[in-house]
Amino acid sequence: MNRRMIARILSMVLIIYAVLMVLPLITGLIYGESVGSFVISALITAGAGLLLLSFKPRTRDIFAREGFIAVGLAWVLMGLFGALPFVFSGQIPNYIDAVFETVSGLTTTGATILNDIEGMSRSCLFWRSFNHWIGGMGVLVFIMAVLPMSGEHSMHIMRAEVPGPTVGKLVPRARETATILYVIYGALTVLETILLMLGGMSFFDALLHAFGTAGTGGFSTKNASIAAFDSVYIEMVIAVFLVLFGINFNLYYFVLIGRLKEALKSQELHWYLGIIAFSTLFIAAGISSMYDGFATALRHSFFNTMTIITTAGFGTEDFVHWPEYTQMLIVVLMFVGASAGSTGGGIKVSRVMLLFKSAAADISQIFHPRSVRRVQMDGKRVDSSTARAVYVFFFIYIATILFGTFIVSFDGNDFTTNFTAALSCISNVGPGLSRVGPTGNYNVFSLFTKAVLSLIMLIGRLEIYPILILFSKSMWKKK
Repeated sequence: MNRRMIARILSMVLIIYAVLMVLPLITGLIYGESVGSFVISALITAGAGLLLLSFKPRTRDIFAREGFIAVGLAWVLMGLFGALPFVFSGQIPNYIDAVFETVSGLTTTGATILNDIEGMSRSCLFWRSFNHWIGGMGVLVFIMAVLPMSGEHSMHIMRAEVPGPTVGKLVPRARETATILYVIYGALTVLETILLMLGGMSFFDALLHAFGTAGTGGFSTKNASIAAFDSVYIEMVIAVFLVLFGINFNLYYFVLIGRLKEALKSQELHWYLGIIAFSTLFIAAGISSMYDGFATALRHSFFNTMTIITTAGFGTEDFVHWPEYTQMLIVVLMFVGASAGSTGGGIKVSRVMLLFKSAAADISQIFHPRSVRRVQMDGKRVDSSTARAVYVFFFIYIATILFGTFIVSFDGNDFTTNFTAALSCISNVGPGLSRVGPTGNYNVFSLFTKAVLSLIMLIGRLEIYPILILFSKSMWKKK
């Protein structure tokens, strides 16, 4: 294993992360706040990066094992160092709480332990939401876009960090693929910021909510989240952009190069939009009696469907008080998540498709033993290894939720709180039900539970393997 190259990658991550801390520092200076916490944090983070930089790799080749380990360790380190500004500023004095908030930001989960968000400094609010934007597309993908890395093998890093069953190159070079993804990501973020400002938001609020939408994270600058603005226009802008950020970014590239028909033929896109349409109408019908007309119910249903299926977690309504069957559908949407190759979490629509299609093929095989039914997506046959990988992923995903629920249950909360907290964290949603609903937060848990949930958030964002592999003894052997 190329340990020195892993150290080199981690050094680049920490140095870039330290440089990014300059942005909240500048924000603090603009608003006349003390920025010493960011200066100290940036220096410590950069110092750690320079220390790792002293390990000179003999070769720059990266293979699958190194890619998974580098990505897993990078995200753990960002969570640990990213928490420093909150601690040093006194905004979140407890280090475990600060790590939880930072990891929640980076993994675009949006779960919070804060009771008074509006009481935070502008610089810390910026850092909190900016972590959504950093983590949405992936910091290592960003590094690949701006710095030369280890040639053709750098694709292993992208595969470990970008969510979805498979990741492919849009163009021959992985670095060019990363650049294309970030250009699309940045352009959509800028466009949303402008549209939110046209709706009456300040530049600061518009930018931070665009960060939260782009990364499908859901951190807001207000205690009441999006409900604080009481604006149909703002809700619809955010909801529409959530739809856009929940789509596989590869499809945008196809549109840009004139392959619109191919993009529109995507089965995953059809399923994704179909699930949104069905859920919106079903929930609206269920809650219409609670509002002054079906149109208002449809508005709240659409926004909350989008904030859950894309795993953003913004809030306008406390759906804990909605009918039980609508809450059940919300839980299902937490499982499903957005499209592969998007910034959303969850199992991913493409995996759900494969699970249904594989199950249908297996059932058909039972009743018609001599028949041969092939599983296909977008007209292409899905090989058995990919289908098996989806089954394994689903099993580990469910096992992690059950494990998390068991650990969380020692804090003495009700089952709904425990289960939806674990589910929400691995799916990177943010709000759950009961005590962790849209109007609650995760401060109801002990420090140990918060640490466990932080780990589960990382497992969910990196889709299990890059984190679990860190606990595998065999993966650390030299050969």
